[in-house]
Amino acid sequence: MLGSRNLLALCGIIFSLSSKVLAGFDPTASNNIAVYWGQNSISLTSGGQQRLSYYCANTPINIIPLAFLYTIKTPSTTINFANAGDNCTLFSGSQLLSCPQLEEDIQTCQTAHNKSILLSIGGATYTEGGFSSPAEAVQMAGAVWEMFGPKKEGSKVERPFGDAVVDGFDIDLEAVAVNMVDFVGELRRLMDADGGKKKFYMSGAPQCPFPDAAMGGLMDGVGFDFVMVQFYNNWCGVDSWKASGGGDGNGESQFNFERWDQWAREESKNKGVKVLLGVPGSQAAGRGYVNGEVLKGVVEYVKGFESFGGVMMWDMSQVYGNTGFLDSIQAALGSDGQSSGQGSGLPPTQTASQTTIPTSLPSSQLDSLLSSLLSSQTAFVTITTTVVVSATATEFSTEEVPSPTTASVKSTSGSSTPTGAPVPHWGTCGGIYHLGSTVCESPYQCVVLSVWYSQCL
Repeated sequence: MLGSRNLLALCGIIFSLSSKVLAGFDPTASNNIAVYWGQNSISLTSGGQQRLSYYCANTPINIIPLAFLYTIKTPSTTINFANAGDNCTLFSGSQLLSCPQLEEDIQTCQTAHNKSILLSIGGATYTEGGFSSPAEAVQMAGAVWEMFGPKKEGSKVERPFGDAVVDGFDIDLEAVAVNMVDFVGELRRLMDADGGKKKFYMSGAPQCPFPDAAMGGLMDGVGFDFVMVQFYNNWCGVDSWKASGGGDGNGESQFNFERWDQWAREESKNKGVKVLLGVPGSQAAGRGYVNGEVLKGVVEYVKGFESFGGVMMWDMSQVYGNTGFLDSIQAALGSDGQSSGQGSGLPPTQTASQTTIPTSLPSSQLDSLLSSLLSSQTAFVTITTTVVVSATATEFSTEEVPSPTTASVKSTSGSSTPTGAPVPHWGTCGGIYHLGSTVCESPYQCVVLSVWYSQCL
C-alpha cells in the first residue's frame, strides 16, 4: 500500500521530471514543429478537425497556435474556431464565446503533454485596422491579457478559456493595421511582468516577401521569440526553391529564407529570434505546397542558417488529411519523439521498455524507488509511458498498457468504479485526477494516452 504522503511525493517527482522529457517551444532547437489549429480548412467530408487534445497527444508537434482571435476591441472581442465552436456558448449579452472544452484541452495539452499553446490574433478576416491611438492599443492589450493571461484574484472579466492560461500570442496580420507596435509591445510587457518562473512567448506570422507589407514595422518594433514565415501563396515560397540553393535558374533568388535569417541576426529586436519555415499542410491549402521529398531538400538547405528553428504548417486539418506528410517533416528535421500516428488515425501511444511496479511496496522499497526516480530520467519515461495508474489518497496500483492499435483498450480513472453518464466521442474518460465516468458512449472505447489522460476514441 502507498500512503497519501508518498503518493503525492511520487506525483511531484513525475511532474518535476516531465519537463525534461517533453518540451514545448525550444529556443535552442532547430526541430520545433508548429501546426495551427482552429479553422478546419479541410472539408468535413475528408475527416475534418478534431478537438485540440486529440492532437496534443502527438509528441512531434510542440507548438499549437489557436486560430483566431479576429476582433480585438472590447466589448466586441470575437474568437472563432470553426466546428470546435459547436462546443462553446455565448457569454450573456456578447459575441464572446465561452469554451469549457477548450479550457480542459488547453490545460491537458500543457500539463500532460507540455505543449506550447498560443492564441493567434488576426488572420485573413481581421478587419479592424488596428487602433485609433497608442493609448487605445495599450488599453486593449490589457483587456486581452486579462481574458487569456493568468486569472487575477477577484477579476470579473469574461474568460473564453476559463481558468486556462495560454502560453503566449501569435500575431498574424494580413492587412495594414495602425498602432500595432503599441498593442503587441504592451502584451509583451505584460507577459514578461507576469511570467515569474513561467515563460510566455510572442510569435509572428509574416508573409515571405521582405519586408512584409502588413507587419514590416511590427517586426522591428517588438521582441519576438520566434516568427513563422509564410513561405506559400507568394513568389518567394518553398515551391520556388531550387536544389542549387534557391536560384530560379537565372541567378535570381526567389526562395528568400536567407533574407529572413539576416533580419533575425542583424535587424530584429531580439537577436536570438528563431525563424520557422511556414508551409501548407496539403495541396488544398493553397499555392506553394510541395511534397515531403521536395520539402526534405528545402529543410536541409535552411538548416544551414543560424536562425532556423523548425517548421510551421497550416493547418491541422490539412496536415492530418495528408497521410504521411507530418512524418516526412519529422524525418527531415530529425525530430526526437514518436510517429504522428497518421496511418492509424489515432494519437500515438508511446513506447518504452516495460517496467511494472509492484501493487504494494514496503516503505524501504518505496524509498529506493523514489531515489531511483530522482536520479534516473529513463526510469520516469518507462513508468509514465507504459503504466496505467489507478489511485486514491491511500492506494496506488499499476498495470502495463498495451498499444490501442494492437490490443484491447483499457481505461484509467481516479475512482475505482465507472460512475456517471457515458462519455461522448473525444471526451475525457480517465487519468490520475479524473473522477468522472470511465465508460464511453457506444461504439467508442476509452484509450489510455498517458497516466494523466484517457480519451473516448
